[in-house]
Amino acid sequence: MSDALAAVSDADLAVLARSGHEVAFAALFARHRARVYRLILNNVADADEALDLVQETFLSAHRALGRYDPARPMAGWLATIALNKCRDWSRRRTVRRWLWRARPIEEVADTLGDGAPGQDVAAADRDRLTRLRAAIADLPATLREPLVLCAIEGASHGEAATILGVSAKAVETRLRRARLRLGEMLPE
Repeated sequence: MSDALAAVSDADLAVLARSGHEVAFAALFARHRARVYRLILNNVADADEALDLVQETFLSAHRALGRYDPARPMAGWLATIALNKCRDWSRRRTVRRWLWRARPIEEVADTLGDGAPGQDVAAADRDRLTRLRAAIADLPATLREPLVLCAIEGASHGEAATILGVSAKAVETRLRRARLRLGEMLPE
């Protein structure tokens, strides 16, 4: 991001990008991509898919700049788009799983590995993080989204409520339920 655009507000960058200044949108991308990536990664638990979904999120944001309300925080607007992309991904994944199960067993057997462990075994902390991300990704969206927004991204209950379109009390309740569910899924 150029030094000249570093001091420009998100709202002003959005106005510039809407009028065709691609450098302004690139500055918005640079400013918000890490947070959007973390949000998506913690929802889908797959780094490659997360990178694809970040691209989809910013492409959708670019197309929808005309609908962006500069009175709202850009981070919240992008988080809403990112969560919608995660929901779409989850629906596509469900369909793919169903189709995979419908394949003849001979076809499926060819795609399975031999079960031998890989050469580079991950460290215990990395393995635990992977299991935690997978468990979070397996939570229903109504529990996963507030958990990721508040516990991982640091959003307040009010900010998460605005992004998700629910009350702050609903966010609080869903956070409690998500933590209980994670405790059941990961007893360690």
